[in-house]
Amino acid sequence: MTITDVVARDIRFPTSRSLDGSDAMHAAPDYSAAYVVLTTDSPDGPEGHGLTFTCGRGTDVVVAAINALKPLAVGRTLESITADMKTFWRQLTSDGQLRWIGPEKGAIHLATGALVNAVWDLYAKAERKPVWKLLLDMTPEQLVSTIDFRYITDALTPEEALEILRRNLPTRAAREAEMLEQGFPAYTTSAAWLGYTEEKLRHLCREAIAQGWTHFKMKVGANLDDDVHRATLIREEIGWDRKLMMDANQVWGVDEAIANMKVLAKFNPWWIEEPTSPDDVLGHARIARAVAPIGVATGEQCQNRVIFKQLFQSNAISFCQIDSCRVGGINEILAILLMAAKFGVPVCPHAGGVGLCEYVQHLAIFDYIAIGASLENRILEYVDHLHEHFLDPVVIRNGRYMPPSAPGYSITMKAESLDQYEFPNGVAWRS
Repeated sequence: MTITDVVARDIRFPTSRSLDGSDAMHAAPDYSAAYVVLTTDSPDGPEGHGLTFTCGRGTDVVVAAINALKPLAVGRTLESITADMKTFWRQLTSDGQLRWIGPEKGAIHLATGALVNAVWDLYAKAERKPVWKLLLDMTPEQLVSTIDFRYITDALTPEEALEILRRNLPTRAAREAEMLEQGFPAYTTSAAWLGYTEEKLRHLCREAIAQGWTHFKMKVGANLDDDVHRATLIREEIGWDRKLMMDANQVWGVDEAIANMKVLAKFNPWWIEEPTSPDDVLGHARIARAVAPIGVATGEQCQNRVIFKQLFQSNAISFCQIDSCRVGGINEILAILLMAAKFGVPVCPHAGGVGLCEYVQHLAIFDYIAIGASLENRILEYVDHLHEHFLDPVVIRNGRYMPPSAPGYSITMKAESLDQYEFPNGVAWRS
C-alpha cells in the first residue's frame, strides 16, 4: 500500500459567533483544523486521516507546513513506515532544510503531528483495529521501537521504558475489560467558557449536574474580580463535594499567577491549568511550590517531549496534560506517557477542540491499560462541541468515555462537513 498523495485542507468552524471555547487568551476563537488525508494506490484500501487543532487565523500556515512535509511521505509504502516508525518520525523532524524553520516546535511540528497521526490512522484501519487497541496489541519492544529517545535519555532510557511496559503486562487484560465495560472518567469544560453570561453559566452547570458530571473546569485570567464572581456562582451551583478546576490559558506572569491563586484558593480548586507561559519550566516549578496543595497542570501547549522532560525533572506539575496533536503525533506522545509514569505524574489529557476528544480517548485508554495502570487522580477533558462532524464521534456514558470500536483514530470527518467549512470558500464562510 503506497501513499500516493497528501491532501491538506483548512477547515474552520465559526465558534466565535457563540463564544464557545472562549478563554483569557483566546477571546473569540474559531475552532479549526489543518486536516490531512493520505491517499494510497490500494483501490479498496482505506485512507489515512489526521488533523491538528487551531483557532482560526493561522490554520493556513499549518496547511502550508503540511505541504512542505508532503514529499517525505508520498511514494512511501505503509509497510516500510510501520516497519520502522522511529526512522520515519526522525526523517520528518530532522529534514536538513525544514528543521531550520522548526526544530520540533511551531507550525512545522503541528504539521508533523497531523501527518504522523494520519499514518497511524491508516495503519489502524489497515489492521482493522481502533488505535488504542492497535497500540495495546503491540509488544513492549514494538512500542519502544517507535520512539525517538534523542534528547530524553537523561530522563528515560529505552530500557526503562521497556521495564514500565513489561511490568504491566500480567494485569492488562483486567484493565482492558474494565474500560470496555465502564469507560474512562471524564470532566466537563463546556459549562464555563469565559464569554458566557451568568445566566448561561448557571443553566449549563445545572444541566451538567443533571447529566451526572462530578468534575467541572472554569476559565479564569481575564479579570480577577470577575474570576471571583464567576467562581462564586459556579460553587453555588455545583456545591463543594464536586471538584472544580481552573484554567488560565497561559495569560499570567509567574508572580501574577501566584498572587491570583492566593485569592482564588478559597474556592478549593483541584488544579490551576496553564498558569503561565507553556515554555517557562522554572516558572511553573515556582508556581507549584507557592500554590500547593493546589496542583499545577499543563501540557496542551507544550511543544515537544523536551519541555515535558524538564517539567517532570523540576517537579513543576502535578498533572500532565498531553494533547493529541500539539507534539509530533503518537510516537512522541508515547515518550511523554512513559516519562510521566517514571516520574509518577498522573496523565489528564487535554481535549475539547476540533477532534481532540475523538483523538485523545485512544491515548488515555491505552495509557491506563498499558502504562499508568491507575485511575487515581486521572481524568480526561470533555467538551460537547463539533462531534457531529465526525463519522465515529465520542460516546460518553455516565460521565465516561466509552472505548471506540471502529478501526482508525476516530478522526475521519464527514465529507459534507469538510466541504461546508473549508476556508474561505465553504458555504459556512461564503455566507
